[in-house]
Amino acid sequence: MNELNFVAQHDDMRLDQMISCVIEAYSRSSARELIKKGLVKVDGKVGKPSTIVAVGQQITAIIPEHQKTSLQPQKIELSVIYEDESLIVIDKPAGLSVHPGPGHPDGTLVNAVMALCPDITGVGEENRPGIVHRLDMDTSGVIVVAKDDRSHRALSDQFKNRTVTKKYVALVDGNMDQKKAIIDGPIGRDPHDRKKMAIVENGRDAKTEYTVTERFAQFDCLGVKPKTGRTHQIRVHLCSVGHPV
Repeated sequence: MNELNFVAQHDDMRLDQMISCVIEAYSRSSARELIKKGLVKVDGKVGKPSTIVAVGQQITAIIPEHQKTSLQPQKIELSVIYEDESLIVIDKPAGLSVHPGPGHPDGTLVNAVMALCPDITGVGEENRPGIVHRLDMDTSGVIVVAKDDRSHRALSDQFKNRTVTKKYVALVDGNMDQKKAIIDGPIGRDPHDRKKMAIVENGRDAKTEYTVTERFAQFDCLGVKPKTGRTHQIRVHLCSVGHPV
């Protein structure tokens, strides 16, 4: 069990909503279950999912440790772009999750890489061995996977320090008003649908640069460079300006 303590920063918010906002891994329903088990207190008193929290109140949540996942190698066809003794570079197809998660416990890129590189099991995090960055399930593109601890540390530092340049290609609905611009808008969980991300007032800072590379009658093809790394950032930002992917 892990204990999380924080002070409420918003007025008139339900306790289950606040927990799901603060703990990104928790949806509204999972936050509700946590509260029903008596694991969340407001100013020292056990709260209810419907408890209305005020700014300044002390919230204490006991977070159960996640059960260890039993990852298994799976033979899944992958397109390997490059490989040496330190890393393997894969062309991830759309529709393939990078690592196990809710709704897809197996059949992921990690399971496939474990079959290709058996020694990768103990590299990095337990449920995502070798992974130093990710792509959304519905996004295709290049994934770099570390094959040993030294490479994992070095690659992780490069992505953390943003010395790696990420470039994306996106086909969007309609024509952009500007051929080149930066979309700047904070991103967080959609208060109306906790499974989605959206532009929200108290979200995390996010910036996306785009350039129109080809223009069609009803679509634009963009070269996109995210300046930050928020979940679903490109899709959220482009949708926010009226041109969804």
